[in-house]
Amino acid sequence: MSDSPAPLADPHLVFDAVEGRRDLVILGSTGSIGTQAIDLVLRNPDRFRVTALSAAGGRVALLAEQARRLRVHTVAVASPDAVPALREALREEYGAGEQPPEILAGPDAAAQLAGSDCHTVLNGITGSIGLAPTLAALKAGRTLALANKESLIVGGPLVKALAAPGQIIPVDSEHAALFQALAAGTRADVRRLVVTASGGPFRGRTRSELADVTREQALNHPTWAMGPVITVNSATLVNKGLEVIEAHLLYDIPFDRIEVVVHPQSYVHSMVEFTDGSTLAQATPPDMRGPIAIGLGWPQRVPDAAPAFDWTKASTWEFFPLDTEAFPSVGLARHVGTLGGTAPAVFNAANEECVAAFLDGRLAFNGIMDTVTAVVSEHGTPATGTSLTVADVLEAEAWARTRARELSAKATAEARA
Repeated sequence: MSDSPAPLADPHLVFDAVEGRRDLVILGSTGSIGTQAIDLVLRNPDRFRVTALSAAGGRVALLAEQARRLRVHTVAVASPDAVPALREALREEYGAGEQPPEILAGPDAAAQLAGSDCHTVLNGITGSIGLAPTLAALKAGRTLALANKESLIVGGPLVKALAAPGQIIPVDSEHAALFQALAAGTRADVRRLVVTASGGPFRGRTRSELADVTREQALNHPTWAMGPVITVNSATLVNKGLEVIEAHLLYDIPFDRIEVVVHPQSYVHSMVEFTDGSTLAQATPPDMRGPIAIGLGWPQRVPDAAPAFDWTKASTWEFFPLDTEAFPSVGLARHVGTLGGTAPAVFNAANEECVAAFLDGRLAFNGIMDTVTAVVSEHGTPATGTSLTVADVLEAEAWARTRARELSAKATAEARA
């Protein structure tokens, strides 16, 4: 393993570390990751300063409030239609004589901000639309605090071609945990990575018992408060499959040495097993501000970024094997990850369409993975290696979305017949 390529994320290497306050760009500022990152920044003004924010455009009042509180130079929205409402919201937030920030709009606005002058870009966008900003930040030489796992998964070879050693700091709780545990040894010392999963709201149910679960049940995650897409992905364990692919790409560990274990309490976020038999686990109460602080501040730690355990109180920590029959998503993710090329993009895009259909009541819960599996199986030989381009990824995603919509509509029609 010591002769393999350098991993994208390496706690022993810090890309362009600086002393003093760091300038940040936050992408996806009105989402779960973005709002928690802003809370962290506002509590640590001596460490961080935000220069620009981006959001989809659906919550312009919140974006305007964030812009004023942080005194950013620029705000961006993906939807040009949101600009008039954003201008009005900014006028209401800023007093007479105050200069509101510049507004950028359109599908390329977030990527434009990602390449702007700053130290660290936090990519908290949800979905594969985060790929262009990820590539822009890397190309501009920024440190990338990566919460947008989809951009790495769908564009793995493209990201690896641009990223310098130590340039990416993972923000997912599982990968931030692996990142910290890996700091205790060398790459040659690592036997395997163990990624933990809460099991979601349906842990312990059989496939047949999942047939009639509802949208409300799927969105009732037992330990984490997240957006609807990520929450449903946690219910199907697709999110864990994506994290296995992400761990492989970030740390250059083969798939057969990356395992998933169910840990309902979500206290241990992941573990690294070393060749001497020891296992290092990173543990905190469930709170994303800890991983965000690692992404923004490494190699320094941010004091009181998130709550710590109260060791004076008794607690029980449980671990269970993954039920691969009820939750086949992790196995399918390993398959597409091994195929590489555009296969992960097809998997991710088909899943996004199926989750949308489920949330709209157009597809049964089990139909999500049934449809994704069918789309993946129909996908031809993926473009791979150095031949992969952004156009290849976009084309594969477009095909997968269309085919997923067709198959999900067919499955719903058959179920109602």
